[in-house]
Amino acid sequence: MLLICQPVLSMLLQKVLLLQQMIISYTKIGKATATSILGLVATGDSSIKTAAANGSITKIKYVDYEVENILGIYGKYTTVVYGD
Repeated sequence: MLLICQPVLSMLLQKVLLLQQMIISYTKIGKATATSILGLVATGDSSIKTAAANGSITKIKYVDYEVENILGIYGKYTTVVYGD
């Protein structure tokens, strides 16, 4: 069962998390983050490949994303990989 949390619309802060309500067994977690300023300058690598490498994961079981946005000025995008 997939549960998507509807974000609360706000002009100050928006944070979106996607959650999966399933029992998944995993032994490792890897994260990769990218940031954006004004949508003009972006740094970092939030790819699934980088997140898996950061967690030393060779078999991916589930991928989740986190997004934070403050006034459209600052954005943070994180990919979270679960696996073995």
